[in-house]
Amino acid sequence: MNKEEKRNISVIKDIVYIGRDLPDEYAHSEYTRILKGANSKAKANAAQGIPELIENAYNRKHKENRKEKHKFTSTNGWYCYDSRFALPVYGYYDELIRYNVFNVYLIVRCDKDGNKYLYDMLNIKKETSTPLGC
Repeated sequence: MNKEEKRNISVIKDIVYIGRDLPDEYAHSEYTRILKGANSKAKANAAQGIPELIENAYNRKHKENRKEKHKFTSTNGWYCYDSRFALPVYGYYDELIRYNVFNVYLIVRCDKDGNKYLYDMLNIKKETSTPLGC
């Protein structure tokens, strides 16, 4: 991304920017390297809906910075948000069968200027519950 994009988390009313460091961290983080199977594919497909993931985020938690490598970029610590997304599952004749729903943890760094920047998505987990009527 060449420009930083601004998004508002609707439930919490925080403004989160999609910064320039997101693509590299999103694709090459330690967490991304260990992902396998459906969770790996889910993270790759979730990139298309990042603005919606931010807008639907909830359950904000603040954490202090613990790593030396982030001492200049996240001087005010980190915010972590819960969010969810769904991916369609298609059948043999391209008919929609169902949606797989995933929970995800959005990691947002707090810069020294007070702005918040989406840093990565972690803990992608497929919901295992069966919706009513299925």
